[in-house]
Formats: sequence, C-alpha cells, structure tokens
Amino acid sequence: MPDNRYLDVHVLQTVPPSNLNRDDAGSPKQAIYGGARRARVSSQAWKRATRTAFADRVPKADLATRTKQISSLLAKRLTEAHGASAEDAARISNALLKPLGIKPSKKNAEQTSYLLFFGYPQLDAIAGAVQDRLGELAGLDDEALNKAVEEVDVKAILGAGHPVDVALFGRMVADIPNLNVDAACQVAHALSTHPVEIEFDYYTAVDDENTRAETGAGMIGTIEFNSATLYRYATLGLAQLETNLGGVGGVPEAVELFVDCFARSIPSGHGNSFAHRTLPSLVVVVAREDQPVNLVSAFEKPVHSRSGVLEESMTRLAAELGNATRNWGQTPVRTLACYNGTAEGLDTAFGASRPFPELLTELKRFTTDWLSGDTTR
Repeated sequence: MPDNRYLDVHVLQTVPPSNLNRDDAGSPKQAIYGGARRARVSSQAWKRATRTAFADRVPKADLATRTKQISSLLAKRLTEAHGASAEDAARISNALLKPLGIKPSKKNAEQTSYLLFFGYPQLDAIAGAVQDRLGELAGLDDEALNKAVEEVDVKAILGAGHPVDVALFGRMVADIPNLNVDAACQVAHALSTHPVEIEFDYYTAVDDENTRAETGAGMIGTIEFNSATLYRYATLGLAQLETNLGGVGGVPEAVELFVDCFARSIPSGHGNSFAHRTLPSLVVVVAREDQPVNLVSAFEKPVHSRSGVLEESMTRLAAELGNATRNWGQTPVRTLACYNGTAEGLDTAFGASRPFPELLTELKRFTTDWLSGDTTR
C-alpha cells in the first residue's frame, strides 16, 4: 500500500458546563490560541475515552490492556488455564518475561516499572507456549528455569499479532526500542472554537441526619467548569495501520471502529456532577493521498457570538477545507459527512449530510475499495 493514504476525522461538538479533563490543580485544561484563552481537552484524555469505548464493540479478550501487572496477569493465566500452582506460575512468569529487560518497580516487586501496552491474545500466546511443560519447568531451580524458557521468544510474540488498539495507538518502551510500535493514529488536543472563561460551581451537601439544633451544611466545596464548542481532529495512516495489523484485511474494520468510537466517546471527568455527555453536531471524514491536514486554523480568529457559535464554526470549517483545496492543491479523494446545520457552503465543502450509521457503512466500503485501488464508486 502507498505510504501517503490518510483519513482525517474532523468533529465539532458542543459540551455544556463540564470539567472533562482537569489539570493538577483541578481546573479544566486550557490553551492560548489566536490570542484567546480556549477550553482544551488533551489528546491523551480523548484517546483513552476512545480506547475504552472499543469494549462496547469488541470482546475484551481481543483487545489490549495498559498495565504494570503483566507478570501477575501471565501467572494468573498459567494458574487458571493451565493448572500451575500460584507459586510455580509466578516463577515461570518472571522467567518468561526476564529477557524483555523490563525492570521490577522499586515500590512494588510484583509490578514492572513500565505501563506496558499489550494484547490479551499476546499474553495467551505466551502462556500457551509453555502449557505442555509446566510440570517440568516447575521442578527446575531458578537458573535452569531461566535457561529452559529461552526458546520462547516473548519479544517476537509481543511484536506481532497486535490487537486493534495497539495497532492504532502504538506502544513506546523507552529502554527497549524493539518493543516499540509506531502509532497509526494521531489525535490533536481538542480546542474550543471561541474564547472561554472558567466558572465556579459552589455546592453544599446536607447531613440527612442532622438535628435542627445543628444548622449549616455538612460539607461545602467548589468545582471549576467551562462550556464550549470543541473542534476535535484525528488522522489515521492506513499504511502504518496495515503494518501494525499484519495485513490489509483488518484495516477497514479498524477504521470503522475508530471513527465510530472517536465520534461517540467523551472523557468522563466529573461526569456524575455535570452529566455532560453529548453527541457531535458535525463529523467529517476526509480521505487524502497527500498529507494529513488539521483545519484548526479555521478558528485562529476566535468565534464571537451571543446567539450560538456552532453554525459559525461549521461555516468556518467548511471554508478552511475549501481554502486548503484551492490554495495548496490538496484535493481530497473522498469526503463523507454527518452534520446538523443548514449554513451556506456546508454541502459544497462536505457533500450531503448522511446519518452517522450510513457514514460508517460507506466509510468501510470506501476504505476497502481504496485499499484495492478502486475509488470509482
């Protein structure tokens, strides 16, 4: 597959009073852009929300986990699935993972020093490689055990057969470069299209068992929040996705899964306090054979309005896509869109709006054809 096939995903989404992603002081994250203070949601927050949403579509056993507990998880598999004792399973697990060079945590010997991102199927493959030899291995001393499991290439197992979430988001282990997986997906920090100011919610909690003689609240506190129309952007590199998945066959399904979960997910920070979950008002997927193009420059001049900023934000985004096409000659291969709006120029830039489930169906079909070299339909 050519290296220059990309799918850009552009989203406009309004959120009510909320604190989706807070900083170390508890304030909603912010950024200065175009000389104005904007609401910001970090890429890490929305990637995690997207990844956890995968569980609604894909069995957990086929996905990945990010944890320091790979050794204990492997030992648990050896115990539950293959009948090893807890003590033997722990010894064999540590011996299998020793060639990785991942150091134990200084605070907890049962954990590693890294949050390692790996697939449950990969863990099952490691356990399966020794399942017929558990009795033999359990009888060896530590030195002999380490020698006996050298034939199990744990690095190779963790380096192939990546589940979709590792294939999309990649993996980095600073001290062990050959465990790294280049991400097929990039996600930008979400920014409000307009200036925002942080507000404070002062709240009290009443003690239900309080007597009339004891007046006042049982607890008082504050939560910082803001409200925003957010521009969200992500891009998928199909060549890297094919490499990570080990073939082109799973790419259309991975693309559909990512776009669906990226669009529908939302970070859960203070979710019980604000019930902030909304759906996007615009989702546009742009297929390109040149380079990814983040259209955040549409909002470098912040939107100002007392009658809502969404329509103006849609109009600006449509114009910016048109500018990129005219000024840079970067004509999309295909554009698919779902939006709630009638502003002038939307259908010219994005094409006719279609229901989101239909967009996903068409995107999967288009991706399949694109990968086979047929974009005529």
